Amino acid sequence: MFKKILIANRGEIAVRVIRACREMGITSVAVFSEIDRKALHVRLADEAYLIGPPPASQSYLSAEKIIKTAKTCGAEAIHPGYGFLAENPDFVEKIEGEGLIFIGPPAKAVRLLGDKLEARKTMLSAGVPVVPGTTEKIESEEHALALAERLGFPVLIKAAAGGGGKGMRLVQKKDDLKSAIRGASSEAHSAFADPRLYVERYFERPRHIEIQILADRFGNVIHLGERECSIQRRHQKIIEESPSPLVDEVLRKKMGETAIKAAQAAGYVNAGTVEFLVDRNKEFYFLEVNTRLQVEHPVTELVTGIDIVKEQIRIAAGERLSIRREDICGRGWALECRIYAEDPGNDFLPSAGTVESYLEPAGPGVRVDSGLYEGSEISLYYDPIVAKLITWGRNREEAIQRMKRALSEYRITGVATTIPFHRDVMNNRKFLNGDISTHFIEEEFNSRGRMSGDKDEEEYRLAAIISALADFEEKKRLRTGPAEKKLIDSPWTRDARQRGLRRRP
Repeated sequence: MFKKILIANRGEIAVRVIRACREMGITSVAVFSEIDRKALHVRLADEAYLIGPPPASQSYLSAEKIIKTAKTCGAEAIHPGYGFLAENPDFVEKIEGEGLIFIGPPAKAVRLLGDKLEARKTMLSAGVPVVPGTTEKIESEEHALALAERLGFPVLIKAAAGGGGKGMRLVQKKDDLKSAIRGASSEAHSAFADPRLYVERYFERPRHIEIQILADRFGNVIHLGERECSIQRRHQKIIEESPSPLVDEVLRKKMGETAIKAAQAAGYVNAGTVEFLVDRNKEFYFLEVNTRLQVEHPVTELVTGIDIVKEQIRIAAGERLSIRREDICGRGWALECRIYAEDPGNDFLPSAGTVESYLEPAGPGVRVDSGLYEGSEISLYYDPIVAKLITWGRNREEAIQRMKRALSEYRITGVATTIPFHRDVMNNRKFLNGDISTHFIEEEFNSRGRMSGDKDEEEYRLAAIISALADFEEKKRLRTGPAEKKLIDSPWTRDARQRGLRRRP
């Protein structure tokens, strides 16, 4: 087992890995940029080293600085977390070239699965069902038109490299194809230095469901069940849960076996996630493999009891998997809300500043993975995710009720966060019924991050009116000076207060 591990990341995921190291008796090493000097991951690590200025390109994305720090401090292995260099095959090769160990899959698998065209070819050869589309890059606008007409509009134009929705365009009709190709190619070149594009069929209201896998160096591959990741905004996941409300035992077994087949076809080792799109008929199609620890891994940990980060470390150290598939018994239900430093009332624009007060929720079935404390500085230099709130319950209803309670207790002031938005989702009828898709947010919420188009919107209007009347009565009382404070109080206003409804700004 390793004696010292360097964590090449920051924020809540660096804190998560540091805690796993501490429980395993491994010395943890943090790296930080100048703006992260007082960050929580720096405070918690056994050792911490400055690696550069705030811009990620000069610090957390500098493979040379990270590897040099690892060698200087005597670390034997590097854990990449997620984001930054986590899925960069060149980084993996450099680490291995210096005699260090990368806690993740081999460079060959990272390179193969990072190229969407090569990944699609590999999966088709292995008999894995793939989203209908091309395995060749678009050579010209005429070529793209021929491919799109063969698939049938609407189609998606997608970047062959990268992810996160960059280099992706939805094309509803033939006339929009040329501008979509130019825009997607330009964005892909800017984001990934790779302008290659391909064409894929567009599904109406699909579910996004992924399978967590673990694989060791001895050929053992298992899956840990599925996660429902359909609630997304701009192709970015916001709320995840395990198990999925859609998946039954038959579909779970089928998807799990397919995910294992996909991992074996790519020569995969360590933790990873095989992602699928599922249509209305419960037919599923391979989308991609995320060759790293996922943001949403805690929901799987809570329902399986398996510490995925510790398994990553053991596998990288050359150990066999400590569990077998038949030993895994999913228990209960888990939900995760990603807490972003974003303003839902202002089109989810990032919010920077100092955390003036910070109070985490607690109690039965509540877990918080966070990089915050009172006085933390939230910068615009990095991804706005600042914490993850996870709840567990014996069933979906209890997990949701606990999430509602936890969200009502969570206090972060000084910066805007997505906590109010999450509270609204937890009260949405379609969400409560499990009637969701990747279009859930655009269908159920307006640009202010509020529920729209049904009775919920009317309730907000009523809440605003009642709150305004209450303010009027309070001001009237102050002017006239009555002996007792008289405010409007009714079952509806009490319910509004309990549900966290407030007058809109």
